[in-house]
Amino acid sequence: MNRLVVGPFNRVEGDLEVTLDLDAGRVASARVNSPLFRGFEQILAGKDPRDALVFVPRICGICSVSQSAAAAAALRGLMGLTVPANGERAANLVLAAENLADHYTHFYLFFMPDFARDAYAGRPWFPAAQARFKAVEGSAAAEALPARAAFLQLMGLLAGKWPHTLSLQPGGSARGVSAAEKIRLFALLREFRGWLERHLFGDALENIAALASIEALHAWRDARAPTASDLRLFLEIADDLQLHTLGRAKDVFISYGAYQADGRHLFPRGVWRPDGSLESLDPMRITEDGSHAWMSDGAPLHPWQGRTLPLAEKDGAYTWCKAPRLGGEVAECGALARQLVAGHPLVRGLVAANGGNVRARILARLLEIARVIPEMERWVRAIQPGEPFCVQGEIPDEGCAVGLVEAARGALGHWLVVRRGRIANYQIIAPTTWNFSPRDAAGTPCPLEQALVGLPVGEGERVPLAVQHVVRSFDPCMVCTVH
Repeated sequence: MNRLVVGPFNRVEGDLEVTLDLDAGRVASARVNSPLFRGFEQILAGKDPRDALVFVPRICGICSVSQSAAAAAALRGLMGLTVPANGERAANLVLAAENLADHYTHFYLFFMPDFARDAYAGRPWFPAAQARFKAVEGSAAAEALPARAAFLQLMGLLAGKWPHTLSLQPGGSARGVSAAEKIRLFALLREFRGWLERHLFGDALENIAALASIEALHAWRDARAPTASDLRLFLEIADDLQLHTLGRAKDVFISYGAYQADGRHLFPRGVWRPDGSLESLDPMRITEDGSHAWMSDGAPLHPWQGRTLPLAEKDGAYTWCKAPRLGGEVAECGALARQLVAGHPLVRGLVAANGGNVRARILARLLEIARVIPEMERWVRAIQPGEPFCVQGEIPDEGCAVGLVEAARGALGHWLVVRRGRIANYQIIAPTTWNFSPRDAAGTPCPLEQALVGLPVGEGERVPLAVQHVVRSFDPCMVCTVH
């Protein structure tokens, strides 16, 4: 048995180390280490509850809006507010803009450049992948980054700035939208749609969203040349490398529900089981286990009772990340989980055939882009200038609440306890905390630790390519993990 420590991973947000135990050229077991402690939960203790809106976006510069949305939702629950329809639409637009920008950036800058490495030089698709996705030199980044920047102008109109906006409030959005700004927002969305349809998909967004089976996906693929679009090139690579056989975990998936408007979520809340059944989600069944974290708390605790008390010298610990569990079970979150719970037939077919895997996770993110842009266009059309965007309320002296949202990487929760008008406890479980947690008291590995087992490691490989593809398919954000 040999041991290999992989990390830090380039292009990943924050520090990440993975310790691999190898046997006969394959991964026998894995341990994931988040080596950076930051302590935002301690910073918030004792502060005015509204201060959370200032502090939590600073957890991360990539998904700061998601943190703002979760904090606003927790405060909203504490205050008992109902958001006006305009406020829901504006807040959804802001969150969706960040989430889709994340999906887009992940594909072009984090995931696809690995296929332009010289190790793949003998593959038939390699010249196209290198020309398109090679870091710094490839044509994709030069084209994709200006398109992303133009798309994120939505943030300037809706949120004032990005990252770290204060426009998302418990009662809705502090930034109203005028009739002229509606036109500008719609124009920005149409411009981004055009780029996606020309380059990423090579087809109308609605046609991509309508792919309803693996057979339909294969028919779409076979009707186009490998270089017809970036999605088509990804499918060529995925088929050749058999990415659908890499990175399977336990196949329990969790979604908190995304983009609530008019009394429902666009992508609903729920838990997807390996047998193909869908269950309702009970947030009271969520706990964090600190058995293998450098924290003094070891027993599983609901976040309202949880604490963040560092204990750097702790036997058996190997990370600063605690282990979230749903009724004691490991659960995976992300775009794949959202689309499974939402019932998209292609995604359910992919998981039924091969479980959660590298190809399925990437396709779910791209499918989500195709599904959400048309919804953003509808939200813009539905905004009524002159009608309220936000309501006000009072912070009670005592109470507890939770804010559950879906960030790009998955389920994000903020648990808030207020005593005597101050924050008595604030606990955060980020998506990467779910996916990259340590073992729990029972020794059960997290989704990534499970997904790495069995991967091939070539002789002399210091950063195995298969390991990189699986890690990046989850798109980790380590600074959120250790907040």
